[in-house]
Amino acid sequence: MLRIGICDDSADARIALRAALERALDRRRGEGTFFEFSSGEGFLRWLKNHAGELDMVFLDIEMGELNGMETARRIREADGDLLLAFVTGYTDYVFDGYSVGALGYLMKPPKPDQLDSVLDRAAEARLREGDKVFLCRSGETMYRIPKKSILYFTSDRRQVSCVSAARTYTFYGKLDEVERVVGDGFVRIHQRYLVRAGAVDRMEGGQLFVGEEALPVSRAHRSAALAALARTALED
Repeated sequence: MLRIGICDDSADARIALRAALERALDRRRGEGTFFEFSSGEGFLRWLKNHAGELDMVFLDIEMGELNGMETARRIREADGDLLLAFVTGYTDYVFDGYSVGALGYLMKPPKPDQLDSVLDRAAEARLREGDKVFLCRSGETMYRIPKKSILYFTSDRRQVSCVSAARTYTFYGKLDEVERVVGDGFVRIHQRYLVRAGAVDRMEGGQLFVGEEALPVSRAHRSAALAALARTALED
């Protein structure tokens, strides 16, 4: 299931692209959930509160005050991994697309083989990212969280919260299972806390600091935590 954003100030263009993408997904025997936006500003406001909820977004270039290319640049500041593609009636910006890591630059109306090619590249990119992201489900929403943006995990009974630079995600699970899934780079410092080693600023006494936030380090985990943080410091 691909979660796809369509950002275009023309309602007719959004409808046409969605229909074309639905046909492309049908050819691949896949499914998609679509989110439509009429401006770059509106999309960026939404993204601020919904980080990790999209797999890719198709951007029109010529839009109101904030054009598609500038929208893409601002997306990259907030999310370096969100897949981007441009759909436009102009060729002027085609080479600029490479600067934001776009998967494709499609002329309106996009041809079926061009959409197929972009979706193939999207699938390949998701496979390549593999162990670079942490996936979790909360309710009906599946979140894709880059591991490098995660600060720490904390658990409370059957709920786990993933605290990232952008927001906090809460889901049902066990911290032991999360520790197994995220693998190297994360350090267990307490029965209730699992921290990304690279996010740690310092450790003082029985506390570890992520920015200005102090997290408890239990006696049972202190030695292992110190050793893991020392290894991370040497690798850096």
